[in-house]
Amino acid sequence: MYFDLFYPLVEEKEPQRAVVLMGPRRVGKTVMMYHTIGKLLSKKVTDRNKVCFINIENPLYFNMGLEELFHLARTANGIDDPRGYYVFFDEIQYLTNWEIHLKVLVDSYPDTKFIASGSAAAALRLKSSESGAGRFTDFLLPPLTFHEYIHLKNLNHLLIQSSINWRGKQSQWFSTTNIQELNNHFIDYINYGGYPEVIFSEKIQSNIGRYIKSDIIDKVLLRDLPSLYGIQNVQELNTFFTTLVYYCGNEVSLESLSTTSGVNKLTLKKYLEYLEAAFLIKSVTKIDDNAKKFQRQTNYKVYLTNPSLRSALFSPLTATDDEFPHMVETAIFAQWMHRIYFTPRYARWKDGEVDLVGLDEKKLKPIWAVEIKWTNKPFDNPYNELKSLFYFCNKNKLKSAIVTTIDKEGFNFVNNIELMFVPSAIYTYIVGYNSIENKKAGLM
Repeated sequence: MYFDLFYPLVEEKEPQRAVVLMGPRRVGKTVMMYHTIGKLLSKKVTDRNKVCFINIENPLYFNMGLEELFHLARTANGIDDPRGYYVFFDEIQYLTNWEIHLKVLVDSYPDTKFIASGSAAAALRLKSSESGAGRFTDFLLPPLTFHEYIHLKNLNHLLIQSSINWRGKQSQWFSTTNIQELNNHFIDYINYGGYPEVIFSEKIQSNIGRYIKSDIIDKVLLRDLPSLYGIQNVQELNTFFTTLVYYCGNEVSLESLSTTSGVNKLTLKKYLEYLEAAFLIKSVTKIDDNAKKFQRQTNYKVYLTNPSLRSALFSPLTATDDEFPHMVETAIFAQWMHRIYFTPRYARWKDGEVDLVGLDEKKLKPIWAVEIKWTNKPFDNPYNELKSLFYFCNKNKLKSAIVTTIDKEGFNFVNNIELMFVPSAIYTYIVGYNSIENKKAGLM
């Protein structure tokens, strides 16, 4: 689904920019570049020899600049005229000062299109924004949404598209033909669903720890981050990440993490930045019961960018495991991570908490609230199960809220709040669906 969003950037001639495709390991960046090349060869380019693919990770190319590699490609093709070329650089982060090299190419060859990919997403974004201002277009390819998972597995028959009147306007919505079957796939998505190779291979799923841990986690922790940031103690970083995975979805502080992991707080802060740079985690800040941000954020929640990372380090979960509700929450947050410029927060105060709050960034007022549950108790007994949600909504003048369940759905009006109950699997699907639709509409 992301290909239709990515390909037009490659075709785009104005403005004159390189395209930087970012995302975590094994998410499909190289395959997307191959698909792009295939479409260029079949529809766009008149000279097939003017399409080049170069893997910067190849040891043969170490210590070579991008311009030298482009020159070698033209020499091999026997077409020295650089105009009209499409040049793909894979794993560009392995070239020191890659952003300077790429900027020079964009400036030097205005009639050539350069496309680069890299795995350390935020690190690439940071460098591209600093050194490539006006020269690069960043494109983030995250792990699969539940919407994409359903699409790739040909399970669209389980969902029925409709619309509802919610918060005074018509909104896109979905229901299911079989909630038990959908929940079974939702459980599989949580355990195995973030990476295209994994969802199609029962062999990989039977030993997911070996695949994801060795091909994704270990390569990031033991190679990518140390090479990018000069980390000396990779075992310490590995231990810290394992600690974060264990506490995923729980509120943590640098103080508590330092005590648990034995690493000083300053180092931990850097490690958090590095792990976000590699798109392994996302930290979420909190607000209080008045929806005010804390001036000093000492506590926050850390979520995996995809819940299957937990299965890789520990073991796949069942729907009745104690940790499963945290992974449901993680799966829902993972869908929101596809919104580049919008991140929900959570609210917590002395006597209560609300799992998801959307803030109007200009007015700093809450515009919606969601309570994430992997139980049907709130549906059956909302008065006792949703006291914090009622308190928060009434205090912040919210007239409605969403509550997720295992398999119950419907509306109820309680304590002056209109509640919409929706199965967690369906809500996860809807957020993923809307994330991609917003990108299509240019709303990030």
